[in-house]
Amino acid sequence: MSEKITIALAGNPNSGKTTLFNALTGSRQQVGNYPGITVEKREGFISHENKSIHVVDLPGTYSLTAYSQEELVARNFLVMENPHVVVDVLDATNLERNLYLAVQFMELGIPVVLVLNMMDEVHKRGITINTAILSSLLQTPVVESVARSGKGKAEVLNTVVANVADHKQQEWNPLNISYGPDLDPKLEEMTTLIEQEDFLTRYYPSRWTALKYLEEDDEVRQLGQKDNKRVAAKLENIQAKVSKHCQVTLDTHPEAIIADYRYGYITSILKQGVITHTGDINRVNLSDKIDKVLTHKLLGPLLMCGVLYGMFFLTFGLGEAPLNWVQSFFAWLGTTFRVLLPEGIFQSLIVSGIIDGIGGVLSFVPLIIIMFFGLSFLEDSGYMARMAYMLDRVLRTFGLHGCSVMPFIISGGIPGGCAVPGLMAARTLRSPKEKLATLLTAPFLTCGAKVPVFLLIGGTFFPNHAASVLFWLTLSGWVAALLVARLLRSTIIRGEPTPFVMELPPYRLPTLKGLFIHTWERGWQYIKKAGTVILAISIIIWAAMSFPRLPENTQQDFQKRIHSIEQGINNSQSQEKQNQLKNRVKEIKNLQAQRTLQNSLAGRLGTSIESITQWAGFDWRMNISLIGGFAAKEVIISTMGTAYSLSETDPESGQTLSQRLANDTHWDKATGLSLMVFVLLYAPCFVSIVTMAKESSWKWAGFSMVFNTILAFCLAVIIYQIGQAL
Repeated sequence: MSEKITIALAGNPNSGKTTLFNALTGSRQQVGNYPGITVEKREGFISHENKSIHVVDLPGTYSLTAYSQEELVARNFLVMENPHVVVDVLDATNLERNLYLAVQFMELGIPVVLVLNMMDEVHKRGITINTAILSSLLQTPVVESVARSGKGKAEVLNTVVANVADHKQQEWNPLNISYGPDLDPKLEEMTTLIEQEDFLTRYYPSRWTALKYLEEDDEVRQLGQKDNKRVAAKLENIQAKVSKHCQVTLDTHPEAIIADYRYGYITSILKQGVITHTGDINRVNLSDKIDKVLTHKLLGPLLMCGVLYGMFFLTFGLGEAPLNWVQSFFAWLGTTFRVLLPEGIFQSLIVSGIIDGIGGVLSFVPLIIIMFFGLSFLEDSGYMARMAYMLDRVLRTFGLHGCSVMPFIISGGIPGGCAVPGLMAARTLRSPKEKLATLLTAPFLTCGAKVPVFLLIGGTFFPNHAASVLFWLTLSGWVAALLVARLLRSTIIRGEPTPFVMELPPYRLPTLKGLFIHTWERGWQYIKKAGTVILAISIIIWAAMSFPRLPENTQQDFQKRIHSIEQGINNSQSQEKQNQLKNRVKEIKNLQAQRTLQNSLAGRLGTSIESITQWAGFDWRMNISLIGGFAAKEVIISTMGTAYSLSETDPESGQTLSQRLANDTHWDKATGLSLMVFVLLYAPCFVSIVTMAKESSWKWAGFSMVFNTILAFCLAVIIYQIGQAL
């Protein structure tokens, strides 16, 4: 049996860590969450030189000080899981800043392999990095890499295997850095105390624990209180005295001094012949030249809107044909099963509950895949970070923080996102009030679950302007989020704004392999959700729309009317008269189907609120669909497909849901616009509500449900009434 090796893949955001992870593991990946923490956990498995290598892709982080969930997860995995080695992926074009995290790994003592990624960009800038000198000075292996092309992949694996063999019988060997005359004596005092009392030594190196106390690390302090309150109190007392001394004498805090000395250590390393410039040091690199245009104060936002519109245009242009193919397939499948299966409950379940329900959701897979491909390109190229940078200027005006940008974008700032990870991404916000404002407004954006509704309605009632409809809906989501954020920050969530600093990674040309992997991951999540969660909800809603059945005497009355007309067809000699009577039979059967649906549990609920919702143009069938949307927004399409399927009795029609809506006299452009705006803004899905409650409280989650739905309905009424008037 081959030897097993566990490696932790770490690095700063935008360092190319995920690209290297994909290059190393390919399709041999699995995605989950860290135990007890809703932060994504990606793992991969490799066989190399008769070794079974387990790769864990840690969340991107700049530090091991637990300011965010990502930093806490990365640190706890290293300490609790004891991987054999950390592969730290560095953006070689920003070596000094990226080495800051590497130094912290070395202070922790864990074996490290440094991977200098983006070496092609380094060479383009006329820079040479002497990896041999760097490796010698840091006393750790250094490998050059270009992750997006796979260059250096084999060297990384070979170095990992060799490094594990070297450290197999050795204890962790922490790096000791001098932090100057103000901190070093106290560090020694704290380290001695920790060693004497065996305080947290089963978790961390003694000196590292002392450093965390000086940095006022909340996680370590809480752990210390549980381990030994007496020692924890002594360490906190020493830290308080050091902090006061630094404040009085240097007008700073120990945390800032530690950061300065770490960077000083890094600078001293790099100045020993590690970096040399073979070209013009003052030349402006390509990314900077591009940024002068793409992040320009006036031109940048216009180009950003153009990029988004172009993505929507390509989505509809390239996706129209495959969309029609898939829709036609499900229409044919439904017709076939209507003919093959005997009329009854089982046929209704298969055709209306499953095929027409799930088919409405899966029909949009081609468009979703194209959109995800475009989104992956924007992320991998580095342009997404520029969008965040430009939007920061806007967000601050509305009382939000620059770090709100990524939760917004992940939630659907670019259509195709998901509110759940977007809400979890709000953990990076340190201000509770800015975090709460972000949590309450992120669900207004165009998540992937809403996109099928917009694609359906936009394509049906605005066939020549579908891309424009999606573009303006996306902007409307942003406008609604910003205006509501301003309202909340001016009233019930008042507070001072906090500063924002962001790094812009260099532009890169994404690889097709990386784009396909990212697109497939997102697309498969959509398909899997349709085949599991949405399928289950569709069947439940079908049952609610099928039971109770019409009273026996009412059904008999319909059958008598149908039988009477059919006798007239048999007795009539006129073909024209026969056709008229056949159409009459169809009308009665459709009326019976509609009465049956209205009599069901869901039908009664939808009808009971129709007197209110009709002001927004919503009839009882739309009400049923929107109520189902509280569970998951994709259910709106599947429920609508089931409702219209149950209302239709002609097995030969073979109509798609889009055709059924277009032929329904209740629907028009005003109804379509009203519905799309309501779906954009009303209550988040159930999973988002639960996530919001975990990140804030059930009080605020309930507020979001009620406030968002009232706001959405008021705007839908205004749009519908204006549309009818015009």
